[in-house]
Amino acid sequence: MLVPGHQVWLRPADPASLQRRRTAYDLALVSYAGRLVSVDARLPGHLVAKALAGKRLPPFQQYPEVRREVTLGESRIDFLLPGTAEHPQCWIEVKSVTLVNQGTAQFPDAPTARGRRHVQELIAAAERGERAAVLFVAQREDAEQFSLHDAADPAFGQALREAAQCGVEIHSLRCRVTLQAVHLTGPIPVSL
Repeated sequence: MLVPGHQVWLRPADPASLQRRRTAYDLALVSYAGRLVSVDARLPGHLVAKALAGKRLPPFQQYPEVRREVTLGESRIDFLLPGTAEHPQCWIEVKSVTLVNQGTAQFPDAPTARGRRHVQELIAAAERGERAAVLFVAQREDAEQFSLHDAADPAFGQALREAAQCGVEIHSLRCRVTLQAVHLTGPIPVSL
């Protein structure tokens, strides 16, 4: 997507971070194949946080509390939903997806040792009897389903398939992207 000739939209960076940055802007959107694609890898975490707080993600509605960026083993996992008397605590790792091939959102688009480490931490949590999930967020409207992109990182695909066999839940959502906002629109099927 990031090739000469594609129109992009930038967002001014947080003024407090300017001394630690190389640029004064963040890349937000790219026009690709006639559609807008959100390319901010941090955005899915914010979208999911709002959806969890608003009880708008059915698989996780039963949890009254949401904690962000919690240490699990040697990793920081995006969310911990503390357990209740009825439900075990739940770890959720969110992954940003921008690659779509013929209607299939695919992750990863490059090798991700960090992503594999997160999945391995979630496997360990599931093996301890805790609930664990990976939530892939396709930041574009043309995603009809989700699958792994083994060509980019076969080791990640193998780890995620193992995680699913160990009880780690795999979910995927797509977004509606406009110049004004990016919104989660609902789940899409997952095929591993």
